[in-house]
Amino acid sequence: MPSWKDYLINASRRLGKNENPGQKGRTVFQRDYDRIIFFDAFRRLQNKTQVFPIPGSEEIRNRLTHSLETASVGRSLGFLAGMEILKKYPDLQRETGLSADDFSYIVSAAALAHDIGNPPFGHQGEEAISVFFKSPKAQKYLQNLTEKQIADLQNFEGNAAGFRILATTVDPRSQIKGGLRLNLATYGAFVKYPKEVLPARKHERKVSLKKYGFFQAEKSVFKSLAEALNLIEQHHAGGLAWKRYPLAFLTEAADDICYNIIDYEDGYHLKIIAFRSIEEKFQALARLSKKQMNDYHSISDEKQKIAYLRAHVIHILISSLSRIFVENEADIRHGKYDRSLWKDLPDEYLETLNEIARESLEKLYHNELVLKKEATGKTVIPFLLEKFLDAVFDSEQNKQYYLLIPPAYRQNEDAYLKILDVVMYIAGMSDRQAVELYRNFIGIRLP
Repeated sequence: MPSWKDYLINASRRLGKNENPGQKGRTVFQRDYDRIIFFDAFRRLQNKTQVFPIPGSEEIRNRLTHSLETASVGRSLGFLAGMEILKKYPDLQRETGLSADDFSYIVSAAALAHDIGNPPFGHQGEEAISVFFKSPKAQKYLQNLTEKQIADLQNFEGNAAGFRILATTVDPRSQIKGGLRLNLATYGAFVKYPKEVLPARKHERKVSLKKYGFFQAEKSVFKSLAEALNLIEQHHAGGLAWKRYPLAFLTEAADDICYNIIDYEDGYHLKIIAFRSIEEKFQALARLSKKQMNDYHSISDEKQKIAYLRAHVIHILISSLSRIFVENEADIRHGKYDRSLWKDLPDEYLETLNEIARESLEKLYHNELVLKKEATGKTVIPFLLEKFLDAVFDSEQNKQYYLLIPPAYRQNEDAYLKILDVVMYIAGMSDRQAVELYRNFIGIRLP
């Protein structure tokens, strides 16, 4: 079974390169974080909705601020876990050259990019793409595709789109291959579901098999990555799958903390969640000391009170989840631990967190603003897909639409890649870009 050395020995290799000399003043893992920060696909997250479509609001998170906060939490989780792993295995730093800081940079970079493949309108955008390719309108495009290629499109997955964005150069004419060419460990920590689309194995109730993490277009890339990182195989007769790279559990935990706690706080800022309700739940999680409680009561502003509690809640969850990771690291390395770290939080925490989840579902995710945004996505995305797919399959009859597609996304002749490029072009749009294009095309607003 793999040791930490097995998982980390090739951690600093870059995708598409055999060596990675680093750069004076920055570690190779810090450079990954910087590459993502300056990436145009990351910048577009500022106009992608996290939960609430509130343009111009400074208090409500969008996908960009959510990703930055998740990266911050991931950095702390990675450092705490790395520090304990290196303490437990004192030869590991000498064998791999990695420090606790490197663990933190790996998880932080993966967490920073974790939503980079989300299409406009979030999970409803994923569903809109999937439903379109199951509709009669789409069948003419799918005639020459394999079963798994069709399944990629009919079960569109933002996680797989994210891996394609990070690991594949859009323009096939480019001499630079491998997308952002991040370190292998960063890709490992990014991919929460290391399997291909078919067969569906959700019924096995393993978190690594809940969804899929790469398209057929990136199958060979991920297979090479899995071999270099010494991932444990859990293949099926009908398809490839591996156990997770250990640090992917920490990336997932960072996201779990942020969307469970921060989405709920956003609901309070929008006056959907009452102050007493959030105060009660955050206090139950924060477990303030007597001094901290005195400090809390000295704060007069309600928003500052909630911010104070939220900071303590996140601290408690980071400490708890990093401890759970370290306690189970042997089973995680050996592929025996295949569930979210979140599920092993103490019962008293889970009880309160489940209450938050129930109230969020009822009051936030079913809120009128959210439902209207989701309905917009179900109208806009299929419309754009049909227009641009018609254009790439018959450019003469649809010349205007064809020329509006960036040249990098219309270079492939293979039918599957041609479709996937159109899907990725639309998936890369912000909510605002997609709506504006829709309005232009139907004549509601002239360019």
